[in-house]
Parts: sequence; C-alpha cells; structure tokens
Amino acid sequence: MSGFFEEVKRRKVYRVAVAYVIAAGGIIQLGSAAFPAWELPNWALRLVIVLLLVGFPIALILAWAFDVTPQGIQATPELAVPRTHRRRNVIMLVATGVILSAIAGFFLLPRISSAHKIDKSIAVLPFENLSDDKENAYFADGIQDDVLTNLSKIGDLKVISRTSVMPYRGKASNVREIGKALGVGAVLEGSVRRVGNRVRVNVQLICADTDEHLWAEDYDRELTDVFAIQTDLAQKIAEALQAKLSPGEKSRMERKPTENGEAYLAFVQAQNLTCAVEDFDKLKQGEQLYERAVQLDPNFALALARSSLLQSWIVHTFDRTPERREKARTLAERALQLQPDLPEAHLALGSSYYYGDNNYDAALREFEVAQRGLPNESEVYLSLAAIQRRQGKWVESTANFEKAVSLNPKDIWPLQNLAFNYEMLRNFDKANATIDRALALDPTALPPLEVKSKLAIAEKGDFSVAEKAFAAVKSIPMTNEQKLRTASARADIFLLERKPSEALQEAENLPDDLLAGLPGALGGKYYVIGFSRKALQDDAGARAAFEKARGAIEKQLKRSSDVAELHIQLAKVLAQLNQRDSALAEARRASELQPESKDAFGGPEITEGVAQVYAILGENGRAIEILDELLSRPSAVTVQGLKINPTWDPLRNDPGFQALLSKYAGKT
Repeated sequence: MSGFFEEVKRRKVYRVAVAYVIAAGGIIQLGSAAFPAWELPNWALRLVIVLLLVGFPIALILAWAFDVTPQGIQATPELAVPRTHRRRNVIMLVATGVILSAIAGFFLLPRISSAHKIDKSIAVLPFENLSDDKENAYFADGIQDDVLTNLSKIGDLKVISRTSVMPYRGKASNVREIGKALGVGAVLEGSVRRVGNRVRVNVQLICADTDEHLWAEDYDRELTDVFAIQTDLAQKIAEALQAKLSPGEKSRMERKPTENGEAYLAFVQAQNLTCAVEDFDKLKQGEQLYERAVQLDPNFALALARSSLLQSWIVHTFDRTPERREKARTLAERALQLQPDLPEAHLALGSSYYYGDNNYDAALREFEVAQRGLPNESEVYLSLAAIQRRQGKWVESTANFEKAVSLNPKDIWPLQNLAFNYEMLRNFDKANATIDRALALDPTALPPLEVKSKLAIAEKGDFSVAEKAFAAVKSIPMTNEQKLRTASARADIFLLERKPSEALQEAENLPDDLLAGLPGALGGKYYVIGFSRKALQDDAGARAAFEKARGAIEKQLKRSSDVAELHIQLAKVLAQLNQRDSALAEARRASELQPESKDAFGGPEITEGVAQVYAILGENGRAIEILDELLSRPSAVTVQGLKINPTWDPLRNDPGFQALLSKYAGKT
C-alpha cells in the first residue's frame, strides 16, 4: 500500500486532484449563479456536475500516465517494479477516483437539485387597507383580487383562490404556517392607501419555507394607473418564481379591463358583495353595482361577464325565470363580442348554458375554453366537474373537484361538491372524510352540516348527527334564507323520524311571504303539512294543504315551465290528491325535462320522485322496479333510506319491496 501512495506522490497525482477539485468547485459555483439567470433548465446544471464527477477519475488516470515537462507532455517513466504491482496500483487509483466521485455526487447532486427547484405556488393574502377612509377596504380587496386573477392566468403557477386567503384578513400572519396550510411555497403580502385619485401600493413576496423576503416593491400612481400596477406586479412575481409566461398570457394580463375609474370602483364593490353566495339581498346589491359599472363603461367586458355569472347563479339558486336566464345569456354574449378571448366571458356563457338551459355539451365546450385562459381558477374546475358528473363521467368529475379543492383549500363549496360525488357513488367513507374537512374549516356552516346529517341517515339511518347539527346552529346568526332552510330541514327530519306533530308545527311556522320567492319552497311547505296531517289521520286538513301546495307550484310553473323539480313536486301533490292521470303526466314531463340519460346527477332524483308517485298511487310493482334500477347505479337512494322514509310505507308490506331490500342489503 505504501508503494501506491509513493507512486501517487511521484507522479504528481495529488497536485492534479487538488487542482481539479478547485476548478470543478469554481465551475459549479459559477453555474449555480448563471444558469438560473440564463433561464437554463435545472437538469443542465446537474449534467455539468455529472460530467465533472465522471472527469475526476479520468483526470487521475491521465495524471498517473503523463507528466508535464519542459519538453512537453510525456509519459511518466515506470519504475522497476513487478508488473502485478503496477496493475494493482492502477486499479487502486481508478477505484479511489470512482469512490470519491460517487461520494461527492451523493452529497452534491441532491443539494443542487433542491437549491434550484423553485416552488411555483403562491397565495395572495388580503391587502391591508391603510386609507383614512375605512370604506376603501373594498378597494384594497379589489387590488388584491385583480393581482390574484392576473396570476391565475399563468399556467406555470399554482395560485390559491381568493376564498381560501380571505380568512387571513386582519390577522398577524405567520407565513410559514400559512404556506403549510395552503400548500404554497410563496406568500404575497401587501397594503393599499388611496387618497383621492392617488393610490399607493406596497407589496412583499415572501418564501413560505424560510420567511425570506424574495422581492418587494412600492408603487405610487394615479388611480387610472391601477391596472398597470396589477400587471407589473403579476409579471414581477412570475419572474421571481421563475414561471414562464406565454405570449397569450402576457397579452391578457396587459389588457386593461376599463379606462373608467368609477366603473372599476363599482366593479370591485360588486365583486365583494357577490362573494356572499347565499345572501340574496347582497347578491341583488352586487347586481346593481355591476349594472352601474357597465353604464359607466359599456365596453367593460369583464364586468359584463361577471354580471352574467351572477345572473346564472341567481337562476340556479333563487329565481329561475326566463327573463333572468335570458339576461345571463345576453350579458355573456355581449362580453364575448367585446373580447372574444376573455376567459371569464366563456365561463359566463358556459354557466348560462348550464344553469339556464341544462345544455351540458355546450357548457362543457365553453368551460374548456375558459380553463385554458384561467388555468388556476378554482371556479373553472368546479364548473368542469359539475358538468362531467351530469354526463356520468364520475372519475373525471372527481379529479376536477379535487383540483378545485387544491386551488381553494379553505373553501367549503368545493369540498361539499366532492362529497356529493362520493355520496352518489355510495362511497360513504370518502364522503364523510371529505365533508369532515369542510366542517373543520367551519363547524357551524349550514351546508356541510346538512350533508353530514344526510350521509348518516342514508348510510345508517342515524338521526343523531342531524340532532346535533340543529343544536349547534341554534345560537348562530343566520340570514332569512338560512333560517328557512334550517326550519325546512328540521321539518323533513321530523317526518323521517315519524314525528308528524312536530313536523306539522315546524312547517306551519314557516312564513309564506318569504317562501314564495324561492323555487319550490312554498309548495314544499304545504306538502309537508299535508303529509303530516295525513299521518295524523286528518284527511280534510291534508287535502286542503295539498291543494295549497298545488296552487303554489302551478303559480311558479307559469313563470318557469321547464323546471323538472317543480313538475315532479306537482306530480307527487297530484298523486296525494288521487289524480292519477294528471300525476303521471307531470311525472313524465319531469323525466322528459331531466332524464338520467342526459343528467346522471340530477336525473336520479327526478326518477326517485317518479317512483314515489307510483308508490302513492298504489302501483307498487312499477315503484319497486324503478327503485331497483336506482339502487343498481349511482344515485342517492340507499337501503337505509328506503327502510326509514315513510314515503315508502305503501310498499312496506309488499314482498317485492322486502326482496329488494334484501337484494341490496350491505351493498348500498
């Protein structure tokens, strides 16, 4: 062994090894600094390092074999040693070089890789309002929202949605905790001060892992320059996160939505108000502000698109009238005429097809266009997923709901919709786990509490979850719509628990004037009253209630004649009034409007209603046949639900019904 080291020294291999290590280290340091600046891919630096590591044993071999002399490079003279010793020395030299290179690579390559792997994900926290007029808070929110919207157009980034960052408003921010909670590598904080027509914006981009400030900027501009600020911010953030901007993305970001400052202020106020998706009063205020923005600037395409989206949402939740549906379509088309490539306008047009016409194919085409322009917009993935489940594409739908959740992890709505998918597939473990995530965000939120309660009843016939939910929400403030929804749900649960007196009392306390404005609500009230009185053997009272339900539903159908839910509701009322032919005609009409072949999500509910009509009319065989079909495919019908729901009491003693329950026992 001593002979080997003496040979290494004699042949000056030590000197070459040290020089090589110094030179290689310099090259790596230079590459680490220069490659990112030149926007070279991370693998390029790794390739350089690998080549240097491979070159090390080669350099040792060359140093062993040759020497630099005044006469030039010459072969190093061999000493008179046995040939076996020379071979051993060469093998040891090569082995030493390879081992040292391998050790260096083991420690060096992962470090280089992680050092240059940029986490291209960001959360834009609510901007602090530093204006003397605290009413300008909506303006600070508008700046934040527009920056976020611009960033969401960059496909190379992951951008967390507005709903998920709003809970951090006004709170002392721990960037590391926020980054972990939202699953992002960077957080943008900022403040806005507006004095008259002057706007000052201060922002800091912070690494969520290290709390290190990556970049900061101050802007002091005229109000009319606010869009230039937002565009510049988005581009500099993208640059800091090494996100690539396509020409189309850059062009969309640089386009000013309006030149009118007052129109913009009305727009951002509307945006703030319309976040309250279950508060009809606020939605109507937002509607007026969008109209104000468009009046001030008729070419404000983004305001037209957002106004259209609001109209479609109101159609879906509160007011399904032809006039409002037409308004949603017209606004979207106007926006597209002004800006054919505006992704929000395609989203709006798709929503009008979806909520207004149940035209799922046309809606999907528009949503796909919107997704290409808004690759980080949770709302787009929600829309895609909603259409796909209507089309029976459950795998694709679930994946898009998961994507929406990842972009909006603090919002209940995507989680609730994901839970609906699992409920329809009767995957109760995943449905419960998903809705529990929603309840972890807000334990008193009404929609997930309702879903959790229904899951317990559908899976196990367990009413305790619902009872706890009703107790939990007693002390929380609610809008009128929420109070009505809670009271209606309470009445429904009483019926399922076979407590008709309590159901009757709860339903009779519901105010007609408030219910009249909600689709199917007033008819639903009197149906519950009629069902309860029938259970209490008050046939005259039941008939009177069913007649009132009939009148309320028919009145709404005059305004919205193509709503399947209203037709099936009327069919059940007519069946209770023993008007067989009319009931079956309405049931057929409902099925024609919303067949399962075209709507795999809403269609089964209509089909279940048809089965209820047959059960009420005493046509057990047909009812059981339909239920068998529903239990064999995705739907909300379960064995436990059939066992406890008094609607199915007419079938209870039918051998075919009992056979049906046995057939699917343990399966649904």
